[in-house]
Amino acid sequence: MRHIIIAAALAWAGTTATADPIEGVWQTQPDEGSFAHVAIIPCGGAFCGTISRTFQGGSEYQSPNLGRQIVIDMAPQGGGSYAGKVWRPANDRIYNGKASVQGDRMSLSGCVAGGLICKSQTWARVQ
Repeated sequence: MRHIIIAAALAWAGTTATADPIEGVWQTQPDEGSFAHVAIIPCGGAFCGTISRTFQGGSEYQSPNLGRQIVIDMAPQGGGSYAGKVWRPANDRIYNGKASVQGDRMSLSGCVAGGLICKSQTWARVQ
């Protein structure tokens, strides 16, 4: 019985230690001179990202956007791809979003017109 409990505990630990590729802290591409660190964590069956630090001109500053959710309900689509919503602080609009993670880079797009017109950024993993 003791061996079964130990084996079950090790199996559980192994599954919880494997994070999804989108999880972590990401640095946004500069937008109108500012960039941010975004912490992406599970939320329900998807992933959400919250602005955790903000920078302007290379220096950290206290943006009013700290704590705001920028990646919203980004659901895995398979193969490192995700679909959900993204918020763009520069114009305070929410767009249909898609993301693709490859290694320590994430391509994140906000789209209109059913995905025909998209604006993309490449984010770099910080943690």
